[in-house]
Amino acid sequence: MRYRSPTGRYFSVPLWFDIPKKESMLENVDAIQQEIEQYEVRTKDDLEQFRMRYISRKGVVTELFESLKQAPAEQRRTLGQALNGLKNAAQAKFDAFSETLDQQQATNTAPPFDLTLPTVPNLTGNQHPLNLVRQRIIQIFERIGFNVADGPEIETDWYNFGALNFPDNHPARDMQDTFFVSKGTAGEPGGDMLLRTHTSNVQIRLMEHTKPPIRSIMPGRVYRNETISARAHCMFHQVEGLYIDRNVGFKDLKDTLYHFVKEMFEPGTQIRFRPSYFPFTEPSAEIDISCQICGGKGCNICKHSGWVEIAGSGMVDPQVIANCGIDPEEYTGFAFGMGIERITQLKYVVNDLRLYTENDVRFLRQFAGQ
Repeated sequence: MRYRSPTGRYFSVPLWFDIPKKESMLENVDAIQQEIEQYEVRTKDDLEQFRMRYISRKGVVTELFESLKQAPAEQRRTLGQALNGLKNAAQAKFDAFSETLDQQQATNTAPPFDLTLPTVPNLTGNQHPLNLVRQRIIQIFERIGFNVADGPEIETDWYNFGALNFPDNHPARDMQDTFFVSKGTAGEPGGDMLLRTHTSNVQIRLMEHTKPPIRSIMPGRVYRNETISARAHCMFHQVEGLYIDRNVGFKDLKDTLYHFVKEMFEPGTQIRFRPSYFPFTEPSAEIDISCQICGGKGCNICKHSGWVEIAGSGMVDPQVIANCGIDPEEYTGFAFGMGIERITQLKYVVNDLRLYTENDVRFLRQFAGQ
């Protein structure tokens, strides 16, 4: 009998009456079993011939099942088991052939690799500019004896404000400046839960649990409820410093920050201290440096003054020291804080703070090799 394959090719399939007769059905089953085991399939046409011959409704296995009713009754059970085994073997062989051909087809349809194509350059990543500056700041202060401390970003009112002498009516407590998480009793330990507005909370925790002398810096993320613009962001990075010991004076603060500026910025950078006010330091000062973008001539970044503020500083208020369980009569200290974004802006001449968080690879690739 002739059949047509899916490709349009005709082939002949021998039916049951084409198979040489054996002395018994068991011999026929064994002969077909051997034939199935030795059958080779190389193409889809071969697979279709195998299906038509052995597992189709007109195949030899079906013919054997139809002739089972002509066998003696005492042999039907044995013959039925043999035929079921033959049917399962034929189906398993067909499934294996199908899987092999599908795998071969998937491999053959894959586009060949073109050895003439140019190679893809091995692009290595680079560190974010904020990380570069953060590591440089840590390196500078570690060389003069400061270690690195860290603390929680979700903080209580006491550690963020109360222990630092912030009055209950201080503007920094206003919802316009601070992201509050939950409400409590302002000014008491516990109190409001909020996203820290500075890393000074780490200073308080450090003084509570560490016996002087203390000499540490505290880099980390801080949050303030501000409108995002080229000059401000609701999330930014700070690094604060704290030095508590006997006989620490304002000259120690000035020498420390002079050293930092000379190490971080270009030679010839000028620095000045301006009197200021912070609730947690007395006396207090803001630190300005000559603008690195215009060289002190005046630009939009320095508001045409030639100076840019980089940090706030001062001698730690004795009440803050006492709040942390340290005797202010025996120990004094200084503290300072600066924004890492501002330092990065001046060091690498970045004119928009939003570039730090936009993940623009054109901007980030400029810092490769730094």
